[in-house]
Amino acid sequence: MLFKAGKKLTLPLQSMSNFIVSARKYRPQRFEDVVGQAHVAQTLKNALATDHVAHAFLFCGPRGVGKTTCARILAKILNCENLTKDQEACNACSSCKAFQEDASWNIFELDAASNNGVDHIRALVDQVRVPPQRGKYKVYIIDEVHMLSQGAFNAFLKTLEEPPPYAIFILATTEKHKIIPTILSRCQIFDFRRISVADMVLHLKNICKQEGIEAEDDALHIIGQKADGALRDALSIFDRITSSAAGRKIRYDDVIENLNVLDYDYYFQLTDALLAEDAPAILNLFDQILRKGFEPDVFLTGLAEHLRNILVCKDETTLALLEVSESLSERYRRQAALAPASFLLSALQIANDCDVNFKMARHKRLHVEMALLKMCYINRAVAAASVQITEKKTLEQPVAAAGELSGPVLTRQTPGEVAPQASAIRRPPSTAAELTDEAMSALKAELRLGLKRADKISLRLEDFEAAVAVEETENAARISRLDLENARAEWTAYAEMNPSPTLRQAMNSAVLYLEGQWLTARVGLTVHRGLIQDELTRLLDTLRARLHDPAMKIRVELDEARVAEIQAAAQQQKPLTIKEKLDKMRETNPLVDDLLQRFDLKLDE
Repeated sequence: MLFKAGKKLTLPLQSMSNFIVSARKYRPQRFEDVVGQAHVAQTLKNALATDHVAHAFLFCGPRGVGKTTCARILAKILNCENLTKDQEACNACSSCKAFQEDASWNIFELDAASNNGVDHIRALVDQVRVPPQRGKYKVYIIDEVHMLSQGAFNAFLKTLEEPPPYAIFILATTEKHKIIPTILSRCQIFDFRRISVADMVLHLKNICKQEGIEAEDDALHIIGQKADGALRDALSIFDRITSSAAGRKIRYDDVIENLNVLDYDYYFQLTDALLAEDAPAILNLFDQILRKGFEPDVFLTGLAEHLRNILVCKDETTLALLEVSESLSERYRRQAALAPASFLLSALQIANDCDVNFKMARHKRLHVEMALLKMCYINRAVAAASVQITEKKTLEQPVAAAGELSGPVLTRQTPGEVAPQASAIRRPPSTAAELTDEAMSALKAELRLGLKRADKISLRLEDFEAAVAVEETENAARISRLDLENARAEWTAYAEMNPSPTLRQAMNSAVLYLEGQWLTARVGLTVHRGLIQDELTRLLDTLRARLHDPAMKIRVELDEARVAEIQAAAQQQKPLTIKEKLDKMRETNPLVDDLLQRFDLKLDE
């Protein structure tokens, strides 16, 4: 209230919003409504029908896929007074109504992320000893159970193994590997899957129908792909898009703008330009994409996914792997008919190599542009390589097979040279079994040469014949550089280029050993080993490329001697006494003595 000039002014009360997010509003209340987890729902319903309900369950899987939802449904069914024939809760009895109103005295939910101590678990154990006043079971749902401390797990073990007959525990976690084996062995484990894009789109369509919202299929597919298998994330994105949608209609253009997703059309245009070898159009399209604010690595990932989608459209048996709308699927099929499989595989390899080395590149835009130009001239490189192989075969075998000629055999002779007899002319073998070892080796060499030249698309294709000589020189120089000195140099270079200071420290502290193809890095701290292990895939790809040895392998080990030295040094450091602390304070700050004298302070030993 506000008072002014003797009059009372009241501000109008603003009505509170009754909006409920879709993840809560449309949370499944029955097993048959659970999306994408039919294997879990059916198993639990069978257990209920045969009265084979375990005393402890562990629901594990990614976030937002229905673990806690299934736990709540199971808890409600266990105390339902009038189960249906298909083992679902009636939602009408007093127990079901109390559960729906969050007033049930038999179902308890505990968040282990904030209640992870021993005292919290002991309080829960004490509560388990009290039987239910109404209903058959007391159900305890413990979410994020991997967050419990070691002591809490140990305090929970006995109760979890031998609970009272009326107690049932349902544990949920996103990180099963963090749960100790003694807990895992006491539970029935259910693995929840990521929700497919098709299932999410179908669920979103049903919500749109109930809410009276029009939505384009392509827009819902973008939401499903952005959610990355988590239905809760998809519903959160859906609410966000709905809030910004004009006229309660969800359009594809609005979704990609709101979610900052690059339009499919750019990738289709770029692929058409690649197949047409239109380098200026490719560079201009890439420039447009960068001007829209998209990062080069994000574009590169999207392009690789687009090429992969085209590749799976090359065969009818792999069309199911394409998670896009029907209209978009038709565009992919049309472009797949124009793109050769060899082009797609080579382009995917270039995109992968560009992605692996993107982090190390200084000029990232140029790095991606070079990859695009390589993709642009793939077909020309393969054609030129085929011509070279054909010419080489023609020079090596100038004489046609005698068995294939109906007339006399004509050969070119130089003065003083005797023409070969018909019986001496070599006839090509009719089957692979007739090939001699020498001929087979020559054929394999030609095939390897052709594949290498087809893959070597970074050559200047305008003058391919001159480039072949350069390629042969490079191939001769590309002998494996794997030795200890080169490995140490590349290891140090990778560490210095890495932006993470902790990883640089870990790599610089490692001692390297080389045994055959194995490069062993020994470190003195467990945390250093973990940091290098997390970076191992990218590190291995980089070192293999730099050292020209694709068979090279890396392993990270703890140096037990160095670990013992570090532990011994830590144990030798004795804590300072009070007098030693005071002396150090006096050394660093002369005003300490003045303070002691002014207030007549004395050291309390």
